[in-house]
Amino acid sequence: MHMSPVRDDFRRSQLAIAALFFLLGFQYATWVSRIPALKARLDLGEAQIGLLLMTCGVGAAVSFPLVAVLMRRFGSRLLSVISALALGVVLVALSVVPDYPLTLLVLFCDGVAVGCLNVAMNAQGAALEARYARTTMSRLHATFSAGSLLAALLASGVTAFTGTLAVHFGLAAALLAVLVVVARPGLLTDDAPAAAQDGPDQEQDGPDQEQDGPDQEQAPAAKKDRRRFALPAAATLWMGLAMVFGTVTEGAMNDWSALYLKDVVNAGAGLAPLGIAVVSVMMVLARIFADGWRTRFGDGRIVRTGSLLAGAGLALALLVGGVVPTLIGFACVGLGVAAVTPCVYVAAARQGSDALSLVAAMGTTGLLAGPAVIGFIADATSLVWGMAAVAVSAAVVSLCATRIGWPAPEPHPEPHPEPHPEPLDGRLAPDAG
Repeated sequence: MHMSPVRDDFRRSQLAIAALFFLLGFQYATWVSRIPALKARLDLGEAQIGLLLMTCGVGAAVSFPLVAVLMRRFGSRLLSVISALALGVVLVALSVVPDYPLTLLVLFCDGVAVGCLNVAMNAQGAALEARYARTTMSRLHATFSAGSLLAALLASGVTAFTGTLAVHFGLAAALLAVLVVVARPGLLTDDAPAAAQDGPDQEQDGPDQEQDGPDQEQAPAAKKDRRRFALPAAATLWMGLAMVFGTVTEGAMNDWSALYLKDVVNAGAGLAPLGIAVVSVMMVLARIFADGWRTRFGDGRIVRTGSLLAGAGLALALLVGGVVPTLIGFACVGLGVAAVTPCVYVAAARQGSDALSLVAAMGTTGLLAGPAVIGFIADATSLVWGMAAVAVSAAVVSLCATRIGWPAPEPHPEPHPEPHPEPLDGRLAPDAG
């Protein structure tokens, strides 16, 4: 049976936006997988490699002011295309860059481009949910992991034939360009104006717009956007904190789970990597199904319950000890935090592009600084206390989630017959405190 035009349009845009998430995961994993080759070609030490990774993260974290301006000026569709193409250029530059200082500059630019694409693609995903009243953000985030997996497989295949970075990165950049060309027609075009007008002040703006007209209201609206940029609303800060502690939990599990299994639980060398595998697999599986849970239970309940599950499961595993209880606790973390990032991104997007940019930057900061903080705690005490801090971090996400105005669950997840921008604005305002 032929699908309705609404379903066709939703699926077309969903696949296009998913391509952006896939692209970001693919690009990052491509160059990270070749760090040994970069190290050998540039004759770098361990500390210099650490600075390379830090520089990329710093670029993404400090990109917030630039991203906010670019989102208001160009919108998420054009910014997605530009930043995605820039990531391909970064790969080509990394394959030919002659020295370490220029490599640092290239990776700083990579971090800025990552920050731009991260905000723009999540704005696209949030706009898609709002337009069709259907949840999809969790599946979109799952495609990021799929991109990382494919990049790792491609790296393994290419290095079996040649160790030349130019061949590998050139092939990867070409694939990124193809993805951008294929995805571009399906990206949403009208999300930027809506994002600029939504948020808590929307109802107050409505009467003024009817009285003064859109032309007279344009300048005050721009000034209001600048005020929000300078002084974020309390709700935006709570979202940012939830994102920080959520990404701290994610990043710390990826960086410290194997070492915990080996040094604390005394797992064998073959079992230690299972910590990362368990967390990753549970996160991907949960994100595949989480959109249905969001539709049924609502984003707020999913974030609160999931983060509590992550914190409690990990804390119990630390108390009990043993390989199997520890892996079960790690699985609880992967399951519990999987939907945190997608849900918070959707909530931030409803407040406008400035809020989304700030929350994304705070999330990057948590992902960057979290594993290091856990390392400092472990060095001062023990790795058990370091992992206990991860459990506390997950519980803090649940606390922050109680202060965020989440949308109510959609009683009818099917798309409306004729979606258009007017109902979209109404759905962007939080309707549940």
